[in-house]
Amino acid sequence: MKTLNKSFIRLLIMSLCAIFCMYANYSEAQEDTLTSDGLFKAARQAAFDENNYPKAKEYCHKALEKSPDYTDIIIFLGRLYTWSKQYDSARITFQKALGVQPDYEDAYAAYTDMEYWTDHYSDALKIVDTGLNYHPASNNLLLKKAKVLNAMRQYKEAANIVNDILKTDKNNADARLLAVRLKDNAALNKIGISYDYVYFDKQFNDPWHFVSLDYTRQTKFGSIIPRVNYANRFGKNGLQYEVDAYPHISKLFYAYANVGYSDNAVVFPRWRAGFSLYTNLPKSFELETGWRYLYFSSPTNMFTGYLGKYYKNYLFGFKTYITPGSNSTSESYNAFMRYYFGGADDFFGFGIGTGISPDESSLSQQLNNPYKLKTYKAAAEFRHVIKTFNIIGFTASWINQEYQPKTTGNQFQVGVKYQRRF
Repeated sequence: MKTLNKSFIRLLIMSLCAIFCMYANYSEAQEDTLTSDGLFKAARQAAFDENNYPKAKEYCHKALEKSPDYTDIIIFLGRLYTWSKQYDSARITFQKALGVQPDYEDAYAAYTDMEYWTDHYSDALKIVDTGLNYHPASNNLLLKKAKVLNAMRQYKEAANIVNDILKTDKNNADARLLAVRLKDNAALNKIGISYDYVYFDKQFNDPWHFVSLDYTRQTKFGSIIPRVNYANRFGKNGLQYEVDAYPHISKLFYAYANVGYSDNAVVFPRWRAGFSLYTNLPKSFELETGWRYLYFSSPTNMFTGYLGKYYKNYLFGFKTYITPGSNSTSESYNAFMRYYFGGADDFFGFGIGTGISPDESSLSQQLNNPYKLKTYKAAAEFRHVIKTFNIIGFTASWINQEYQPKTTGNQFQVGVKYQRRF
């Protein structure tokens, strides 16, 4: 009986506590909708937690009845109209916010976003410039201006702004991502030459030599890069002719396309081709999905995927290549990290991985092997800009490869590259 009484008392106490908590939460919720601050909080919860924009807008209207000049609520209501694709209402609401507080930075940021995402670039540029008149050192507004200029294909002006941002805020991941996108667009012309030396301790008696000469031309559709490659492999010389292109599709998407031909299928693939679609994701992520094609004595098709994340001064990336086969599927996995100490061409990086990549022109000939190679590798890279227009780069890698069943060897690659912008 005593045990029963104790259990009953505990149950009664727990029930009373639950009722009290429910009443307290209810009372708090009631109080939250009696003030403009409480209604603002409820609107944000409805928008972000419930994804209920009509409910959030209703809360905002009620809050503005109590506090008509509450600028943050006016701006949030404008954003809600933007997300609901009610652009005329959003425009009127942002103008109201600026009428209340003409120098409010967040109002210019939100208004610029709306015009930018609706492809009204000239209007977006006027708005963000007005905001910068009040806040000339705002990296937030400067970055938005750079994005607008990039969309308007005013690449040099956009690149100058992004570089200025990174001088004062090297940890700005969004600026870093945009800088990488702009690095080729900002220069209308660029020439480059590179040399790679590959030494084998067992597999081949003679080292390999690879030389590449390219020219980049920026057009209104994107950059086009014709290239001539020379290689000395297996004691033979050969040339390869190829063209890369990076067409712009939209603010979120751009592409990569490649085609190449060689008259010496021993030194190079007879044909090569590729296509990738790149996507700029929120939170400074980027994604690639694509396809590669190499034709030696028979065709080889590969599919690739990449995910990258910019974080402060760093880029972290993971890339894979999948090659379907009649007997088995071969796979290549690569992870890398870059640390940027300046602009988009000032960095050093490290990587580890397995397999041979078809995008490594100095090594891709090794994919012409019927045996599924077990390969492990590590690589390092350094790139630096000298006096604005000159770019130098160095690469080094070590590869341990099973080139015959249960027979492995090491190969060492070093490379140097020079580019000149003009």
